[in-house]
Amino acid sequence: MFFERHESGERAILVQLSLDDGAPAQDPREFEELVVSAGGEPVAFISGHRRAPTSKTFVGSGKLDEIREAKEAFEAELVVFNHPLSPSQERNLEQELCCRVIARTGLILDIFAQRARTHEGKLQVELAQLRHMSTRLIRGWTHLERQKGGIGLRGPGETQLETDRRLLRARIRTIEQRLERVRSQRAQSRRSRQRAEIPLVSLVGYTNAGKSSLFNRVTEAAVYAADKLFATLDPTLRGIEIDHLGKVVLADTVGFIAHLPHTLVEAFKATLEETLNATLLLHVIDIVAEDRDYLVDEVESVLAEIGAGDIPQLRVYNKLDLAQQSPRILRNEQGVIEAVYLSARTGAGIDLLELALSERLQDQVFQDEITLAPSEGRLRAALYDVGAVERESWDSNGDNRLRIRLPLKDWERLKN
Repeated sequence: MFFERHESGERAILVQLSLDDGAPAQDPREFEELVVSAGGEPVAFISGHRRAPTSKTFVGSGKLDEIREAKEAFEAELVVFNHPLSPSQERNLEQELCCRVIARTGLILDIFAQRARTHEGKLQVELAQLRHMSTRLIRGWTHLERQKGGIGLRGPGETQLETDRRLLRARIRTIEQRLERVRSQRAQSRRSRQRAEIPLVSLVGYTNAGKSSLFNRVTEAAVYAADKLFATLDPTLRGIEIDHLGKVVLADTVGFIAHLPHTLVEAFKATLEETLNATLLLHVIDIVAEDRDYLVDEVESVLAEIGAGDIPQLRVYNKLDLAQQSPRILRNEQGVIEAVYLSARTGAGIDLLELALSERLQDQVFQDEITLAPSEGRLRAALYDVGAVERESWDSNGDNRLRIRLPLKDWERLKN
């Protein structure tokens, strides 16, 4: 928008180094899937090892020559690094390679920009892009960034740069205000659900674990689901009926990924609030993923980062058809259901999931028929105030029979 760049192309050179920084190695297959999800065509994968990245171009001179040779041999127009790059490193690499260079964060932002469908989703993507762009704005004005004497070197270089920075800041403020209104609307909807005491169950998990497929299977909805990273970006909510429990709201949310950029976490707060306010989290796990335990840890890490680490969880091991296993339920020593094994694609084990939801949510909902004496009118009034009374009748002696349903914590408070 604010600076000239090389034309982007689909043929891409992928670069991933192993660094002595103590961080776990990135999955090259996931990196390749990210590029494909963005519409790129990987033509070469360049790997290597460095003790630490160089400050100028991240890679050493020998590796830079290797990238340049691959780029020319395959006539690639894009080089993608599976690492965070500083603005100066991106600029130096583009000057050396004469093509567009993007880092992992820019790649994920591009995928998000393609996936956003709702007005809210587009606003969140634009906010993340603008925050990312604001750190790289100077690159387009390198010919004006120093004021010094001489013919052709005078002029409003800094003024132009500051003008663009002000435009960015103004647009960011506008988007933040719009998203704040979205958050207010979501809060209003949540208050309505809370008054009706409807539990919210939020699907979370690593990207491409099968959350949308499971959502469609349980709710009979038609949410877009595909075997690609970040197929879902905008949250979708649907009401379902669970036996012996009643109505439950199920939310499908954006998938997590390792090293999720902080700009995305900040920009997608409005979406992540559906996770933060959930009664129960369904952590969907790809049972056939080779690095399954690592992916589970990454999701747990992101949940802790956004403040959802203490919300009760039920693990759902999906894609059981690929593992050629039978559906089953796993209970802990206290008999509480901890995990359900199922296949969202075939529907095997969905009945076990509904049983697990009923049991787990019953633990947090009090639902029973109680009898109140005429002297207990204050409790009857309080139950009506919170919308807990489903049915009422009277005995011949004047006692009230109430069928009530409300969160267990509220029932304990009212009893006291």
